[in-house]
Amino acid sequence: MYSYEDRIRAVRLYIKLGKRLAATIRRLGYPTKNSLKSWHREYEQCHDVRSGYVRSRPKYSLEQKEAAVDHYLNHDCCAAETLRALGYPGRGTLVAWVEELRPGTVKRIVGKAGCVPKPREVKQAAVIELCTRDESASVVAQKIGVSRPTLYNWKNKLLGREVPASMKRPKNPASTPERAELERQVESLRRDIRQLQLEHDILKKAHELLKKGLGVDPQLLSNREKTMLVDALRPIYALPELFAVLGLARSSYFYHRARLRVSDKFADVRRTITSIFELNHRCYGYRRIRAALGRQQVFISEKVVRRLMKQERLAAATTRRRRYGSYLGEISPAPENLINRDFQAAAPNQKWPTDITELQIPAGKVYLSPVIDCFDGLVISWSIGTRPDAELVNTMLDAAIEKVANTNDRPVIHSDRGAHYRWPGWLSRIRNAKLIRSMSRKGCSPDNAACEGFFGRLKTELFYPRDWQATTMDQFIAAVDSYIRWYNEKRIKISLGSLSPLEYRQSLGLAA
Repeated sequence: MYSYEDRIRAVRLYIKLGKRLAATIRRLGYPTKNSLKSWHREYEQCHDVRSGYVRSRPKYSLEQKEAAVDHYLNHDCCAAETLRALGYPGRGTLVAWVEELRPGTVKRIVGKAGCVPKPREVKQAAVIELCTRDESASVVAQKIGVSRPTLYNWKNKLLGREVPASMKRPKNPASTPERAELERQVESLRRDIRQLQLEHDILKKAHELLKKGLGVDPQLLSNREKTMLVDALRPIYALPELFAVLGLARSSYFYHRARLRVSDKFADVRRTITSIFELNHRCYGYRRIRAALGRQQVFISEKVVRRLMKQERLAAATTRRRRYGSYLGEISPAPENLINRDFQAAAPNQKWPTDITELQIPAGKVYLSPVIDCFDGLVISWSIGTRPDAELVNTMLDAAIEKVANTNDRPVIHSDRGAHYRWPGWLSRIRNAKLIRSMSRKGCSPDNAACEGFFGRLKTELFYPRDWQATTMDQFIAAVDSYIRWYNEKRIKISLGSLSPLEYRQSLGLAA
C-alpha cells in the first residue's frame, strides 16, 4: 500500500508530464497504470487523494448465511439450486458456510479393496505342465484358463527365475538357407547402425560448429552450413553418404567450399566489431555498433553489421518478461524421488502412488484421493469428499495402512509436493506405519504418471460421457465409489491377460 505522499507525488508528476503514463511510471518506478489512472480520477473529483483506505463491512450477514445453508440442506445439498434461488454466494463460500454453521454434514466415503485366495495345487500342476510341455506356453496357459504372464509368474514363485521354463533339448542347428537369411539380417542391421551413427555425428557437429540445437533438422540448414558439416565429417564418411543425408547437391558443395576458401573481405571489420562489443560491456546492438564504426571512419550498412554480428554470435542482453508465479517456496524439506518414473513392481505393496483430483459438477466440487498399487493398478484405498483437506488424505491413508498392518510389506508411498503430504497428521501416520516417503519434482506431473493415468481413465469412462446436470452431491459421490469398485473387480485390463486387478491377483494366488 502506498502512502499519501507517494500517491500525491505520482499524480502531480503525471499532470506535469502531460498525462503520460509510461513516462511517469518510468520516472518514479511505481505504480501500475490502472492505479495511476484511479489516483488521477480521484484527484480531479476531490482536488486531493485520500489519506488512507477504509476497510469495508462484511458482504453477507449472519441471517443471509443461515438462509443459504438451510436452503442448501433442504434441497438435497444441491449448490446449483441454492445459487439459482438466492443469487449468492459462490460454491466454495457455500461449502465453507455449511462446514461453519452445520459441522459434520459433509459426507465422505472410504473404500478398501478385497481379496480371494487361489489354491496352491492348481499352480503346481500348471507349472509342471509348463516345464514338460510339447507345445507353446500360450497353448498351456489357454488350457488352464490363465494368461501367459501369470503362468510364468507362478513358475518364478515356485521354482525361481534361474530355472528354465522348458526342459526339452534344443533343436538341431539352423540349416544353410536359414543361416544365409540370418546373415542378411545381420548385414541389414549393420547398415542401419551406420546410418544412425552418421545422423548422430551430423547433429553433434552441427552443435559444435554451428551452435545449433541437438534436435535441429539437417535439411533446414543452409548450403553453406551443410558444406561446413561435410568438410568436418569427410575423413570418416564418404561424400555420397553425406550428400544423401544432408540433401546437398554435389555442385553446391564444391561451390560453397570454394567460397569458404576465399579470404573474407570483412575480416578486419569483424575484429573491430568484436572489440567494440567486448569493450562496451557486451550491451551494444547493431545500431550503436554501426555508430561506433562510423567514429572510426568505417562505413557499412546496418544489414552488413547485423549479418556479421550474427555470424560472430554477438547478441546484446535483453530483459525477459517473467511469468507470474504464486510459488512461495518449500514449506518443509522434500524427500528424494525414489520412484523416478519407474512404475513397474514385481510384487504387490511395493510402490503406492497417490494424488488428489477435482471433479466439478453443477451441484459443486468433489475431490478424490486414491492409492494405486503399481503391481497391477489395483486401487488399494480411496477417499471421496467435498473438501480437499487433511481428513481426506488421512482417512485414505489409514485404510491403506490396514492392508499391510499384519505383513512385513513397507511400500514406498509416492506423491507430489502438495501441502496435504507434509502436514503433521500425514507424517505421523507414515512414521508409525514405517512407510517410505517419495515425492515428485516441483511442477512435474509425469513423475506421478501411474496415478495421473488412473484419473484420466476415470474421467474418460465415467465423468465426461455423462450429464450431471440433475445429480446431487451424494449421488455423484456414490457413482464415483461404485466405479472404483467396478474398476477393481470387473474392469478388464489387457496388460493383465484380460483380467481385472482382483481377478489377476486371484489367478496368482495373491491377497489383494
